[in-house]
Amino acid sequence: MNELLDPRIIAFREKIRAFSEKVIEPYALEQDEKEEFSVELARRMGKEGLFGITLPQKYGGKGLDYLSYIIAIEEIARIDSSPAATIAAHNSLGIGPIFTYGTEEQRLNWLPGLCTGEQIWAFGLTESNAGSDAKGVETTAKLANGHWIINGSKLFITNSSSPLASGITLQAITDLKNGEKELSAILVDRKTSGYHTEPIKGKLMWRAVDNGKLNFENCTVPEGNLLGKRGDGMKIMLATLDAGRLSIAAIGLGLAQGAFEMAINYAKKRKQFGKTLAEFQAISFKLAEMSTKIELARNTLYHACRLKDAGLPFAKQAAISKLYCSEIAKEVADESLQIHGAYGLLRENHIERFYRDQRLLQIGEGTSEILKMVISRHV
Repeated sequence: MNELLDPRIIAFREKIRAFSEKVIEPYALEQDEKEEFSVELARRMGKEGLFGITLPQKYGGKGLDYLSYIIAIEEIARIDSSPAATIAAHNSLGIGPIFTYGTEEQRLNWLPGLCTGEQIWAFGLTESNAGSDAKGVETTAKLANGHWIINGSKLFITNSSSPLASGITLQAITDLKNGEKELSAILVDRKTSGYHTEPIKGKLMWRAVDNGKLNFENCTVPEGNLLGKRGDGMKIMLATLDAGRLSIAAIGLGLAQGAFEMAINYAKKRKQFGKTLAEFQAISFKLAEMSTKIELARNTLYHACRLKDAGLPFAKQAAISKLYCSEIAKEVADESLQIHGAYGLLRENHIERFYRDQRLLQIGEGTSEILKMVISRHV
């Protein structure tokens, strides 16, 4: 696992693993059962430095590389995908575009507060008729008297409705010329009048994640809240998703690792026909295949992160990593549950939650089908 990694990254992995096992694991089943986003846990993760991991220290970040950030998500997802998703969405989709495309004034205004654990930020692309089709957004933003007046809605938005949710970067139609939409990205503070949020409950997976729907009714923000250039909304959104895919891949990798370790532990202690399950070739071969898939997934993801850290093109590798890691998470979670047998179907066992949580990975931030399209365009 740690071969060829910098000793500082190894130490960082061990630190996050210890935090995940000590702080996150004891409450994972309870929070899943209650469908409860933990404000306390989010604050503790903030104090641990998990918000703004890759940001320069001048903005309140830790100044670490992207690989370190991805390893942090991997280690958290090894225990529970819900807090891993909170960290992934906040860093990649929330903080990321503000740092990458924001002016220095916007960075200094927004980023320090988003690194503390007291505030989290959302990314507003998905709507009722917009998801895989990023151009399908219907939310509008009209410029009048130096302000954007926003009307519309967003759906399935992570980090959008809890007490810590402080705002959103959304894509909206800022003009319409000859039937062609001009799409722009705008920063919107939750305190803005006309900004309404509603949590989404009854989810199959990530039940402890703050996920919600938002409505904007004549929501008025300063013209200076435009992120990047007018008309660059699609560019900003899609480039942000490239980086975000690495974090979703990390959740898949961590989930697979956790499910694999559960399978090993259960196979070593469960006895049938006078010997442990691990002594049966059918089971040992399953474990060997799981180990191989996880090794390949980790190598693929880390390679993509190293490309990003080196400032090299990584969009294709990000799509490959997200596709592969999400599919491997599905396969490993399924095989681990199979090894657990009927016991794996009980809510009291973590593998039941892992089996549910993996299902979002083939949908969020680019479905497996869309990712194959992305990859095919590169080749």
